[in-house]
Parts: sequence; structure tokens; C-alpha cells
Amino acid sequence: MLSNKFKITVTVAALAFAAAACGGGAATDAGSTASGPTASSSGHDMSAMSPTTPAGAAFNDADVMFAQMMIPHHEQAVEMAELAESRASDQEIKDLAAKIKGAQDPEIQTMKSWLTAWGKPVPSGGMNHDMPGIMSASEMKELEAAKGAAFDRKFAKMMIAHHKGAVDMARTEQRDGTNPEAVALAKAIETAQQEEIAQMEKLLARL
Repeated sequence: MLSNKFKITVTVAALAFAAAACGGGAATDAGSTASGPTASSSGHDMSAMSPTTPAGAAFNDADVMFAQMMIPHHEQAVEMAELAESRASDQEIKDLAAKIKGAQDPEIQTMKSWLTAWGKPVPSGGMNHDMPGIMSASEMKELEAAKGAAFDRKFAKMMIAHHKGAVDMARTEQRDGTNPEAVALAKAIETAQQEEIAQMEKLLARL
């Protein structure tokens, strides 16, 4: 779980936002002194983050792309998790789905707040099916139509693929991003979803 809370003070956040508004490019200065949290190696708990937690002043195109792509990616995972509430028969699948929804809902709100603070568009409506791991409309309909053991197996297979896509995106952000908070979230997502992939692979072996 993500063990450190963001420690950016209101004063620093306000100054950074003002610099971004008035400095004509200060927001993209990777040399900014804004600092962020370090993600723990055991996963992430975004309940510790307020949906309005400000991102640091330093950001680049990779940070923006990460947030803009991960928001709809997470939204589809939440949609899949919500289907499990009434369709899954295996309790471990139900518990895992609830865990996924509980982690990713707050992350969506956090990333939306970052894009707003950066003055960048917040994605809404529609899916970019070029994103790694995104399910097609027909695949989502198949999952929605399934119930019981058939749903459990289909959910695990689809969520494994979905998580692997998120891990790829998170690794790209860690390699190319400059915003400390975004990079820390990417690391936390990679760690947590790798663990969930391993769990689902074991689940599939017994389902």
C-alpha cells in the first residue's frame, strides 16, 4: 500500500499554481523544487489522497498523457468491478472486484484534479481502444451477459489483460514523466496491479 501521504503545503501549491499561470511555461519546468511522495513497494492506498490533492508544479507531456489515458482505463476497470457485485459466484472474485473499485475510484478523482490544476483537458466519454488492455464494447457486453462460474473466469481473464495494459502505461510514466506525484502513483499502480495479476492467475487455476 502507498505508505506516505502527500506533504505539499498549501503555500507551495499556491505559489506553484501562480507560477504556472504567470510564468508562461513554468509548469513544465522539470527543475521545479516541488516534491512528491514515494510509493511503497507493497502497493497503494489512494484513500489516503484527497481527490483535490494538488500535483507539483513540474510536469511534462508524459505526465499529462498518463493521466488522460489512465482515467478512462480505470473507469472501465471500475465498470467491470461493479458487474461482479451481482454476477460473480466466487467470493474471492467479489472481494477482489471490490478492492479494485475501492482503489481506482479515488485515483480517478486525483488524476482529474491534476489535469484541472495543469490546465489540461479532462477526458470524458468514449474509450480509446488503442490503449493497452482496454476491452472492446463487444467484450464488455459478453462480460455483462455472463453469470456465476462463467463470469468468474471471464472476469479474471479480462482483468488480467486490463491490468497488464495499466502496468505498461505505468512503466512508461515512470520512465518519461517528471511530476513527482504522477510518477509515484504510476509506481504504486504497477506494484499493486502486478500483485493482483498474480492473484487472478492463481484464481484461474482453480476456477
